[in-house]
Amino acid sequence: MAHANTPFIPLGIALLTVSDTRSFNEDDSGDLLASRLTKVGHELVEQCIVPDDVYRIRAEVSAWVVRDDIHVVIVNGGTGFTPRDTTPEALAPLFDKVIDGYGELFRQLSWSSIGTSTIQSRAVAGLIDRTLVFAMPGSPKACATAWDGILSAQLDASTRPCNFVAMVLPDAERCASRFPADNPNVSEVEA
Repeated sequence: MAHANTPFIPLGIALLTVSDTRSFNEDDSGDLLASRLTKVGHELVEQCIVPDDVYRIRAEVSAWVVRDDIHVVIVNGGTGFTPRDTTPEALAPLFDKVIDGYGELFRQLSWSSIGTSTIQSRAVAGLIDRTLVFAMPGSPKACATAWDGILSAQLDASTRPCNFVAMVLPDAERCASRFPADNPNVSEVEA
């Protein structure tokens, strides 16, 4: 649900594709995410491809989360169960807070298209300092599910009752249900 009185606030987003085989000419998932995020008004700050390697993934994400112009990092690929799929293992030690609901909701949304195979998705998300990091499977369909079903709304300041914009931009309007003193229309009981 969007709130008409809250303006859209563009965020700086970095995209990381994790793949041993893709190049920029073959990165359909990265292209899909770049197109969707810029179409709604966010800024694509940087886009990169790294191999399925814990330390390369950590190094790239770590370099991005210290930058003031990057508020969100979106990682696609490396979330399956093969020995080379190490994105969750690379990111987990970096998270200050885990966003458990992201993976849960991603798998729920995936159920309608892939059935029980959704349990093999290890989509994860977390907060590193004031930077949001979301990881998803590397297929274009999975990236569309994550963006269209979750991220587009949660990275929009007008989404109510809550969104993630205030987590990364300290001057953004806070979640009214968590901070009822800021919103006289929400009672303490609702919070």
